Amino acid sequence: MSLGSRIKQLRTERGLTQQEIAAKLEMGRSNFGHIENDRVTPTSEDLQKLADILTTTTDYLLGRDHSMATIPEWATYKDKRDFKKLLEDDGEVMFDGVPMSPTDRQRVMDVLTGLFWEAKQMNKHKKKTEPQDSRSDDAER
Repeated sequence: MSLGSRIKQLRTERGLTQQEIAAKLEMGRSNFGHIENDRVTPTSEDLQKLADILTTTTDYLLGRDHSMATIPEWATYKDKRDFKKLLEDDGEVMFDGVPMSPTDRQRVMDVLTGLFWEAKQMNKHKKKTEPQDSRSDDAER
């Protein structure tokens, strides 16, 4: 899959128009269309902006990393850093003492990706719904 087709796929999945993304990149819609059609390669700055807009990584857009294709919109910079750190452990992955093939390793990483973001979202939701420490009770005593 090419850079342009990855960008187009993520744009449509996110429900964004070419015009909306072009405006965020401060360029014309036709210029952005050229990027999606692989007629023009975006600058490194525009590539980073695209990754941010599409909630993914530049590595994913460039076809280097498939595991961060869908970073949730609510993920903070720290969340993304934590996830990247988890993935950077390049140790050999084994199952029952036998090294896993690259395909199997990618499948495991895809499952871990989903579990990681699900756990992060549950923790964030849990923190929002937990009752806050009430100092007024202590003051009344």
